[in-house]
Amino acid sequence: MAKLVLFDIDGTIIDPGGIGRRSVTKAFYEVFSVKDAFSGIKMAGKTDIQIIKEALTLHGLSSGDGVIPGILSKYLNILKQDINTENMGIKPGVIDLLKHLEAAESFHLGLLTGNIEKGGRAKLSAFDLNRYFPFGAFCDDNEDRNELLPIAVEKFRIMANIDIRFSDCIVIGDTPNDVRCSSPFGAVSVAVSTGPYNYDLLLETGADYVLRNLSCARELKLFSPHYQA
Repeated sequence: MAKLVLFDIDGTIIDPGGIGRRSVTKAFYEVFSVKDAFSGIKMAGKTDIQIIKEALTLHGLSSGDGVIPGILSKYLNILKQDINTENMGIKPGVIDLLKHLEAAESFHLGLLTGNIEKGGRAKLSAFDLNRYFPFGAFCDDNEDRNELLPIAVEKFRIMANIDIRFSDCIVIGDTPNDVRCSSPFGAVSVAVSTGPYNYDLLLETGADYVLRNLSCARELKLFSPHYQA
């Protein structure tokens, strides 16, 4: 039975070292001359477009007339220029889990993230990780994270010509929003406390599995090639 494993990026696969916040802050300043525009805005678990809209609302600015695409374009250029792996890192257990799943024919890997695709891919490329993820659902597909799981499943169907039930999807992320976007569809949710939310807070989300990090993930029955829920 095929399983689809969908990973969040920031806080789950990698520690981005604040590159996203710094880049979008610079982009916002270049467009509007507003310094530190995202101060006080929590970004974890939100999509890039949601975050930008929050800042626009906070500063009384319009989101019309191509403003958001313009900010995203500047953000992406700055992000690519400023990425520095010295300030970033791969989260514990990630590589081991990816290799384990890649070697098992029954598992297929993808992304489910609030990043715009080119931004998320740029972050992963810093560590040569894009090769594990042939497809994904991104903010470009829908700014509402809760709409991304069906999009990921459909993209996979088109790419691989395989129909996957939602119950055969596993969503791995580090925020309550990662759990919320999977649970209504009956997908399996794995919350990992390698981001801004601690283990106890993630327990309260009702996630199917809560891990301190992904170092022990491959030992779960969930990731056994022969496991059936």
